[in-house]
Amino acid sequence: MKHLLPTLAAISVSLLSFAQPKIPADSVVVTKHETTITGQRISYTAYKGTQPVWDEDGKAVAAVDYTYYERDGISDRASRPLVISFNGGPGSASVWMQIAYTGPALLEIDDEGYPVQPYGIKKNPYSILDVADIVFVNPVNTGYSRILDKETNKSTFFGVNADIKYLAEWLNTFVTRQDRWPSPKYLIGESYGTTRVSGLALELQSNQWMYLNGVILVSPTTLGIERGGPVEVALRLPYFAATAWYHNRLPADLQQKDLTDMLPEVEQYAVNEFLPALVKGGTLTPAEKQAIATRVSRYSGLPEKVILQNNLDISTSLFWKELLRDSGYTVGRLDSRYLGIDRRDAGERPDFNAELTAWLHAFTPAINHYMANELNFRTDVKYNMFGPVHPWDRSNDRTGENLRAAMAQNPYLQVLVQSGYYDGACDYFNAKYNMWQMDPSGRLQDRMSFVGYRSGHMMYLRKEDLEKGNEDIRNFIKASLPGKGVPAKY
Repeated sequence: MKHLLPTLAAISVSLLSFAQPKIPADSVVVTKHETTITGQRISYTAYKGTQPVWDEDGKAVAAVDYTYYERDGISDRASRPLVISFNGGPGSASVWMQIAYTGPALLEIDDEGYPVQPYGIKKNPYSILDVADIVFVNPVNTGYSRILDKETNKSTFFGVNADIKYLAEWLNTFVTRQDRWPSPKYLIGESYGTTRVSGLALELQSNQWMYLNGVILVSPTTLGIERGGPVEVALRLPYFAATAWYHNRLPADLQQKDLTDMLPEVEQYAVNEFLPALVKGGTLTPAEKQAIATRVSRYSGLPEKVILQNNLDISTSLFWKELLRDSGYTVGRLDSRYLGIDRRDAGERPDFNAELTAWLHAFTPAINHYMANELNFRTDVKYNMFGPVHPWDRSNDRTGENLRAAMAQNPYLQVLVQSGYYDGACDYFNAKYNMWQMDPSGRLQDRMSFVGYRSGHMMYLRKEDLEKGNEDIRNFIKASLPGKGVPAKY
């Protein structure tokens, strides 16, 4: 029997390889739908499919899956805006914004974003499909997108600049196939997707000769803009204050103020007093250090003792663990309204991200059901909510500067930033800092706008912010469309 084992093993491996489901490089399924958006009855066509990524020899080396929603009955498609949507990670599918924010389908959750059963999909009455067509793109290894040629080097896809380069080529093909070159174009990205679209703004312009009207940054990353040491520490404080306010951990005089009335005081302190104190480091006198700890405690809801024990430098992970430690809870990373329970109250960081487990709980059944039953896209390939994209080359990230350069070279291009006050991963004050630093001349400030929301990283999960966020995007698109005959010039 021993001499059969290698043969059986080889057969087993061969069958396993043969049974591995594959996605086609080039395919599309077309379905027709109707919905009501802002009280208006709308019919639309959904194109669910894959489009290849080709190498220099024209060989399809990867399949990128997408969902494209196009409103029916539009006679002037040249004036109809096209929104190109990416999520982040890197390694995250476009599922989040597709079925919870701007798309015409909406997953079943409660009004604050928590999972409910039975899982499912309903119509999104706040979608921006009334004013723009939308394509949701899944980069390689996310959603159904896959590498097709195993010989292709993964560095072709997995890195800040590699990601931008191949997606720009892919978008050129998509826009050509869909005959959307004349249309006003917008990029929207969430989280790492903001890194992606900031880089794409210049890459599309410089190497695909495709010019944009707008870029929407939802919960933006650092965009390659340097911050470290005292700056990084000081910028966290307004987020701490917002979260502490939400959990009723601030002193009475601050707690009785509305959130947006309270935060400017903390922002001013962070920049004008906390940052200079941190710069002094060990040269602070004990009295000065105590005074700073008292103020940081006032704004963060944390004990002075903990702040002093950490030399005034409170990490976000410690904050998530410490704020409600005496109540036996941790707070979420991406949305600090969410609570978690750890194995033990001691420690310096939570055991898990309370918000992410809740989101995956709701989104995963919904997207799988929606793809198969509403869009008729049936495959044995797994939908990767998060796909393997590591190692990811993060070197030479100049995406904030890329976006500035694209704006400087294109007078039409405007930027909208959307941030949740309770987002501890890509916090709102760091988003403001991006805007200040990527435009040192101050000459682009009138083409940048910021909106804050009373929720977290995916602010649209809260029903009130779903409606407001979409309306803000809708207004941004309308405002950034130039008047007929208005030239792009300074």
